[in-house]
Amino acid sequence: MGTLRCLLIILTLAFSSLSILAQRATVMPRPLKKGDRIAVISPSSVPTEKTVREGCDILRQWGYEPVVGPNALKEYHGFAGTADERAADLRWALTDSTVSAIMCTRGGDGAVQLLTRISLADFRRQPKWLIGFSDITALHSAMVQAGVMSIHGSMLHAISAQEGTDSISVMLHNILKGTLPTYRVAHNDFDQPGCAEGILVGGNFSVLCGLAGSPYDCLSRRDPLILFIEDTDEEMTKVDRMLHNLEVRGVLQRLKGIIVGHFTDYKRPKNDFEDMNEMLHSYLKELNIPVCYGFPVGHKRPNLPMIEGCRVRLNVSADGTSLLFLPNIP
Repeated sequence: MGTLRCLLIILTLAFSSLSILAQRATVMPRPLKKGDRIAVISPSSVPTEKTVREGCDILRQWGYEPVVGPNALKEYHGFAGTADERAADLRWALTDSTVSAIMCTRGGDGAVQLLTRISLADFRRQPKWLIGFSDITALHSAMVQAGVMSIHGSMLHAISAQEGTDSISVMLHNILKGTLPTYRVAHNDFDQPGCAEGILVGGNFSVLCGLAGSPYDCLSRRDPLILFIEDTDEEMTKVDRMLHNLEVRGVLQRLKGIIVGHFTDYKRPKNDFEDMNEMLHSYLKELNIPVCYGFPVGHKRPNLPMIEGCRVRLNVSADGTSLLFLPNIP
């Protein structure tokens, strides 16, 4: 009986420590400087050699030293190596003190497989920028839970395709150098006016919902949250289901603001809503919070870089929407 009691106490303390870690204030990684090393890894699907080669050339042009992970180009059933190999690359990038940032090559599928192979403490131990979007949303959510900000933005694939000189690449580079952005977008007829402040979280909607109930679920945080969502190739009925997943979990009711990004390549059910925004608006209009539609983030250009875990001010009005990223408060 005494042994069982000791075991219960140990488990209680372990879960308590995990909860404290998950709810601590987020840290902003330091700005990069010339000569800093950027780890290039593939947590999800395997990229082409051309993508990695040309993307690394862009990082060198920016003044950084790219270091490609051992398994970044390894092919295993469409993934960039086995889950253990991809996790090893991520752990190396997170814990190597000579690495200042982590750039993912592409999204695809498989990042969620790494979460149980990496501790939240590894994400926190040496705070550094992690850059990616789409399937990389799983890692962003874990980063925020560990208390570190990350960048939902263009990966090596997009940077190489645009040669690193387009406005989106420049915005990403400026964030890496320490400049916080302010975005202004045009008014959308579905917009719901209002102003709110909170911690920005989000990304690929289906990936986020897949983390529900896990220690890596950033939507479980009790901070004031502003959520941005995007997705591709998800049917309208499935997005409807995801939205109600947030409702039954009590997440939707706690949000301070919502940013609706690109929803692309979806099929519209017959005799139903005209488009995804109309469907989302039919539910979100019941919330007394600011909601912005048509925000340029997601699986088509432009895909504005978003700092996950950063405090932001969202202002939605008849004149349009502004999103201001606020300095970190130690």
